[in-house]
Amino acid sequence: MIELAGIIILGILAQWFAWKFKIPAILPLILIGLLVGPVSEFISEDGTKWIEPIWNGSEGLFPGESLFYFVSLAISIILFEGGLTLRLSEIKNVGPIISKLITLGSLVTFFGAAVSAHYIFHLSWEISYLFSALIIVTGPTVITPILRNIPLKKDVSAVLKWEGILIDPIGALVAVLVFEFISVDGGGAFTKTALIEFGKIVLFGSTFGFTFAHALNFSINKKLIPHYLLNVFALATVLGVFVLSDVFAHESGLLAVVVMGMVLGNSKSPYLKELLYFKESLSVLLISILFILLAANINIEDLLLVYNWNSVVLFSVVVFLIRPLGVFISTYKSALKFNEKLFISWVGPRGIVAAGIASLFGLKLSKNGIIDAEYITPLVFMIVLGTVLLNATTARPFAKLIGVFLKRSEGILIVGASHFSRLIAQYLEENGRHVVLIDSNQTNIKLAQKAGLEAIDTDIYSDTLADNIELNDVGFLMAMTGSADINQYAINKFSSQFGESGTFRLISFEEMKNSDKSPKEGLFSLTDGYFSLTEVARNYPKIHEIELNDREHYEELIEISNNDAEIIPLLIKDKEGVLEIISSQSTAVEKIEKGYQLVYLGKPFSSKIKRDI
Repeated sequence: MIELAGIIILGILAQWFAWKFKIPAILPLILIGLLVGPVSEFISEDGTKWIEPIWNGSEGLFPGESLFYFVSLAISIILFEGGLTLRLSEIKNVGPIISKLITLGSLVTFFGAAVSAHYIFHLSWEISYLFSALIIVTGPTVITPILRNIPLKKDVSAVLKWEGILIDPIGALVAVLVFEFISVDGGGAFTKTALIEFGKIVLFGSTFGFTFAHALNFSINKKLIPHYLLNVFALATVLGVFVLSDVFAHESGLLAVVVMGMVLGNSKSPYLKELLYFKESLSVLLISILFILLAANINIEDLLLVYNWNSVVLFSVVVFLIRPLGVFISTYKSALKFNEKLFISWVGPRGIVAAGIASLFGLKLSKNGIIDAEYITPLVFMIVLGTVLLNATTARPFAKLIGVFLKRSEGILIVGASHFSRLIAQYLEENGRHVVLIDSNQTNIKLAQKAGLEAIDTDIYSDTLADNIELNDVGFLMAMTGSADINQYAINKFSSQFGESGTFRLISFEEMKNSDKSPKEGLFSLTDGYFSLTEVARNYPKIHEIELNDREHYEELIEISNNDAEIIPLLIKDKEGVLEIISSQSTAVEKIEKGYQLVYLGKPFSSKIKRDI
């Protein structure tokens, strides 16, 4: 009982530690597992592990085949959750670079790593190809913590993010197919019987996954399942499909749940987001338990298999040769610069799916007596730990060294996607700024996206925004919702992450009444808040520019706007087109010269005013 409770406690502490220090959770999880497992043999008085999942085959926490069953069911849930994240529409829209990375790049890794493992470790071709299939997977759970605090161009962050998201289920599917082929006829012999058995696995796995995905979706949409049972019913269905598919075609269960996740993830179910949140929470718990158990189950003999120079050579080939080769082939003739391609080549940490499936497959193949199967788990763990450690410690300095590290973050995050926010965002985009709007109002988000703007449907009270590495180039924060409390909360929560170059919010009605207490982060003017901006944008839905002569000219225009409710100053545009946000303390603008422009919302300044000034 103490050991079981300890695993859960240590697992959640590892997840907290990873969140606190912004590192991939897999790193502390595996290190804790190794510590309480094989390493503890050197520390404990009787020379045994502190946590022993299986001991002498029939003792320990999971005696007999119970560990094997637990790992199988846990991996099935994790793979189903991975399948849920794959959207076919996203593959079409992510652009040629990412499409090539998850196809050509994966092929380079698949064949290159297999050849390397075969000749360096003299493994059988079947095990070599399984190893290479497993290390195709990178995954967002390892990339996001590494890149979260590295300011990069949006394109570079987007490539790494979407590669990790899309390659997760694709890599898992490839690994499952290779494993299924090896499992047939005791080692994947190219015989008629083996091919028929492999065909049965693919047929039953894909059929069961496809059929039950539609059945579950139909049941959810027709409200045949009460809402409070929705998540647990889906969980039971996944486990049922995994077991049932295995009954009809041995080892087809993993393929069935991956297909089921992919089909359900591309459905129109209104409950998909809720289902995904539940599966993510469950996956965190399972992963926390799973990797401590799997790492603890490794024996010293397994570690000694890869404790040699061959491991260093294989790791170096995978990281410094195969990964760059795949990236440079995939990005050939793309708009990415050489240093950006080099950085993408450097950042390729393997993740949770690779390590989890490797452990499961290692257990299964060793049990079935497949030659060289004992190498799968330690080799993949070596690649996972090595790449995560390398990238976690060197990604930031390497980005600075090769010049992809942004010295100043010029992107702008706008909280609130109302009409006037969209007008301002469009103007900023047209003038070369990366702008992202966030809002929990789906209508506002759809209108922003229809206008060609980048908009995210999210609640600022959730933590999902902080994990979005595509916002790494954001340095300005503008909170422009109709709620003063939400605006202030956005400033308090996100100013350090997204507002290092400038943090602003609309002033509240109470602050407008007491101009002496104007906040330093107040936006635009002392007389204009959410409602006046909304009214002006409705009557005059256009942003204007007027050329300035000098500071005196600027201050006179500001005075006019303060006395005219239909003119609201927004920005200063210098001779090079660089924009500066005007704060409510408008005199704080440092430099005004002839040729600068005042950018404003509302009715145009009259020709008489221009002439007099």
